[in-house]
Amino acid sequence: MKGLELFNLIKDDLMTVEKELAKIVKTHDPLLTETSAHLLKAGGKRLRPAFALVAGKTYNYNPQKLIPLAMALELIHMASLVHDDVIDDSYTRRGIPTVKANWGDQVSIYTGTYLFAQSLALIARVGNPTVSRILADISVKMCEGEIQQIVTSYDIRQTVKDYFFRIRRKTALLISASCELGAVACGAPEYHVKALARYGYYLGMAFQITDDILDFTASQRELGKPVGSDLRQGIITLPVIYAMQLATGRDRLIEIIKKKDKKEGEVLEAVNITRKSGAIEKAFDVSDRYLEKAKSQIRYLPPGQATESLGLIADFIGKRKF
Repeated sequence: MKGLELFNLIKDDLMTVEKELAKIVKTHDPLLTETSAHLLKAGGKRLRPAFALVAGKTYNYNPQKLIPLAMALELIHMASLVHDDVIDDSYTRRGIPTVKANWGDQVSIYTGTYLFAQSLALIARVGNPTVSRILADISVKMCEGEIQQIVTSYDIRQTVKDYFFRIRRKTALLISASCELGAVACGAPEYHVKALARYGYYLGMAFQITDDILDFTASQRELGKPVGSDLRQGIITLPVIYAMQLATGRDRLIEIIKKKDKKEGEVLEAVNITRKSGAIEKAFDVSDRYLEKAKSQIRYLPPGQATESLGLIADFIGKRKF
């Protein structure tokens, strides 16, 4: 099953989210409109709005409340991507030039800030203090995750615990909030909301671990960026942490990781060492355990097509190639 088919249940409202996002990035400033539209047209999975909408489908679905929330979640995510590309010095994302590549760092930062400000306006429209509180808290934690990534770049002393700290903040918490707040906006009972929050958290952890594995196993065409991008930037992910423990060429791997001016051949060598070490398989095992935890939360939700979709989405995350 293709990934998009998993969201057939909410495809009409997801299309509405897309159309409304296109409207919201139009401003009186031509440059800001151009940069924001460029980012929006770059595509993306729109996972966060989709999770909010599917979560709402598990209870008393209310598109008038959910669509502004779904848009705000995607704008927060988009803003974080623009800032990431500046920090990581990234020139392509999903196979197309980044805002940074086309317009430079300053314009990128202001574009990200504008998108985040628009998300705040949408959150105000939702008019639910729980939504505002949770998204404010997560925005702080996302920044903490980004700072942690900068501070620990090229640091071979990182542990699995350090890695989990970072991806929890960078990725998992916003996916968790997307599921949680979709239910909150529809007035679901607390046990229902908590189950969706846990489901989203476990799924988000698995999603990021899988992303980090794909940096070693997928092709550049599938990734939309060069293989081994994290290694180039000194970002030490779970496969690398395990490879530093398991690989017969661990000393050479560590030597390459620590270099800030890696040559292309060295990056590919490090990728090859990691692939042969058994680290990829070990990282997949961790991802699979998180996915099983995510699926274990589904039993707390009422039966129906939306709940079934959540299970299928978890299965897809574990098998995805992009």
